[in-house]
Amino acid sequence: MVVMRLLLLLLLLCGFLFSLHAPSRATAADTLSRGRSLAGDERLVSSNGKFALGFFQMGSKPSNNTFNSYLGIWFHNVPKLTPVWSANGEHPISNLVSPELMISGDNNLVILARDTIIWSTQANITVNSTVAVLLANGNLVLRSSSNSSDIFWQSFDYPTDTLLPGAKFGRNKVTGFNRRFVSRRNLNDQAPGIYSNSLALDESMRLSWKSSTEYWSSGEWNGKYFNSLPEMSDRTFNNYMLVNNDQEIYFSYTLVNESTIFQVLLDVSGQWKVRIWGQHDWITFSYSPRIQCDVYAVCGAFAICSNKANPLCYCMKGFSIRSPDDWELEDRTGGCIRNTPLGCNGSDKSTKGMTDKFYPVPFIRLSANGIGKQNATSAKACAELCLSNCSCTAYSYGQGGCSIWLDELINVATDDNGEILYLRLAAKEVQSWKGHKHGTIISVSVGVSIVALVFIFLFVIWRSRKRSSPQMDNDQGGIGITAFRYVDMKRATKNFSEKLGVGGFGSVFKGHLSDSVAIAVKCLDGAQQGEKQFRSEVSSIGIIQHVNLVKLIGFCSEGDRRLLVYEYMPNRSLDAHLFQSHGPVLDWNIRYQIALGVARGLAYLHHSCRDCIIHCDIKPQNILLDASFTPKIADFGMAKFLGRDFSRVVTTMRGTIGYLAPEWISGTDITSKVDVYSYGMVLLEIISGRRNWGKKSFTDDDHARYFPVQVMDKLLNGGIGSLVDANVLGDVNQVERVCKVACWCIQDNEFDRPTMVEVVKFLEGLSEPDMPPVPRLLHAMTGGSPSM
Repeated sequence: MVVMRLLLLLLLLCGFLFSLHAPSRATAADTLSRGRSLAGDERLVSSNGKFALGFFQMGSKPSNNTFNSYLGIWFHNVPKLTPVWSANGEHPISNLVSPELMISGDNNLVILARDTIIWSTQANITVNSTVAVLLANGNLVLRSSSNSSDIFWQSFDYPTDTLLPGAKFGRNKVTGFNRRFVSRRNLNDQAPGIYSNSLALDESMRLSWKSSTEYWSSGEWNGKYFNSLPEMSDRTFNNYMLVNNDQEIYFSYTLVNESTIFQVLLDVSGQWKVRIWGQHDWITFSYSPRIQCDVYAVCGAFAICSNKANPLCYCMKGFSIRSPDDWELEDRTGGCIRNTPLGCNGSDKSTKGMTDKFYPVPFIRLSANGIGKQNATSAKACAELCLSNCSCTAYSYGQGGCSIWLDELINVATDDNGEILYLRLAAKEVQSWKGHKHGTIISVSVGVSIVALVFIFLFVIWRSRKRSSPQMDNDQGGIGITAFRYVDMKRATKNFSEKLGVGGFGSVFKGHLSDSVAIAVKCLDGAQQGEKQFRSEVSSIGIIQHVNLVKLIGFCSEGDRRLLVYEYMPNRSLDAHLFQSHGPVLDWNIRYQIALGVARGLAYLHHSCRDCIIHCDIKPQNILLDASFTPKIADFGMAKFLGRDFSRVVTTMRGTIGYLAPEWISGTDITSKVDVYSYGMVLLEIISGRRNWGKKSFTDDDHARYFPVQVMDKLLNGGIGSLVDANVLGDVNQVERVCKVACWCIQDNEFDRPTMVEVVKFLEGLSEPDMPPVPRLLHAMTGGSPSM
């Protein structure tokens, strides 16, 4: 027995050693031929190593102790499994079964499980032998083994949720064959979901719910991009094309750099997203529609969508989530279910003789499927009309008269300008709230009585300490911001005695909280904002958390006194180090890290917040430096919050001369690209150590006279190292990189400027900026010098 065990162990060891040296046909090959099969963790890999084909399982939490397996294509070199196509989404295979992919006797590609065909290409094959090949662009093709151009089937014709470079998105006008995209059911389930994207004959993309209700359009194609997607004019990553002739209409794109890992997909959220793989995760830089609640029925039935809430969806009063597990996977199609069935004419014996009640839900965007009732001329009549119909679940009576809703309520969202929805609930449900409330009152009363003496004792202690520490207002506690009293701020700043500086909106003073935390208190001049608007702005800025954004600790709002309390920055603002002769000079490494930090902060504001936040006043004075010279963007007094469903915002020109983008000066509606322009000007000042504007920015020793012009001249003609501050020794390659980035940022046309996400990638060395063209404004300053 011992000998047999040793022999078995030896055989296993030999097999293991052999496997170490045996070539893996799955990882080395991109072709599956007849007589071979793909099973287990074997895979095909495209010739460029970018895509892989094989069986995969989604999620880490098994359902009923089993995983579902799918045949699909994913990005091979991305550590986070990201499928771009799946074959058997509607027919998943249990992990208790071992599926195989092979070419069948009729030369079709099939998935076999226990001798049953789960999926097949079902192509009309006219040759004796075929092979399946995973191409470098991620397209799986079934073609003749002897003629590579003789293709019988390809995955690009049957897309799931992802549009890959080179694939056609559109339809054949002759046959009616339509290549459209359908979202997945949830984050784990590869079955088709409820959202789809199609290319219409009028050359616009249309997002739809259950293929029937359109909720977003890209606008028509103008020859370069879709009218509602002007960001497509940026050709940093892709080149786009739309073909429309007698035979077909389709949209397609190609990558500028084939090594870029780029994905365009219809997400389970119902949004058309464009994203790129960063160092550790996907970075999404385009959403359509930009506001999540504009996706039709995104929260399911009897749920309310709120862009201001986290999570986004919550059930209506008297309802509970039907399937919490599905909601965690972003599948909310099941919506919410009633806690208590409606009585409806006393059919429920426990509520016999009791009438259903209505619960008011204010500030609601009403569902579009309401039925208008002209004969109900009052709110009471409208309510009675709803009660008379067992299928009626809600009513509304407003400027449009009476409307009622039958059966499920879907696509309901919060709206500050919305109406009141009266939700029908069982009388028993409403009674349970009252009973619970009554019991709660009794419990609280008893509790208060028991601890009354303790509270009195604590009150005495609190009063004794109140005079020595700033007070808080709990109404802002949910976002971690303190509401201070004015008298406490006077005490914290020693009656505003130590002034740190003066800005366009007021003066800044140094202070200390009771726990010795240093603070900077900004006193806003004048009462230009009402109480509600001021607190709203404080709340919006207060939830922003990023290492390169100055932290708002609290505020004070008493009468016409408006104070903002920030963390204290011991190394003051950037302009004090760049433009003042006294004090230490920042070395190049610190300057480079400051440039990178500011770019990261702006990228966060523009692309990672719920709303796109445009700072509108980027300049060295508004870049503060902490003890480690980490940059912090400050002063959001002019910031504009741009909802994701808008691409532009109207605002008056209030920026700082020398940092204003041309389109803002001309009075055009602005985008986040005005911050990009200002950032480019700041970059030039970081390089030179002098201002780009004012008398000191001009010289008489050469034709340029203006530093940005000199930068372009040196980029084109050499000598870039001479541009760096004379007191700083800089890395020439880094200096050239920063100069290129700066010149791209200050392009006259906003569409030629990079996004801040792209700027970060340039500065991190993840991508190389091309040589920028000379902006027309700079060219004019040189008199159209041929050297430029």
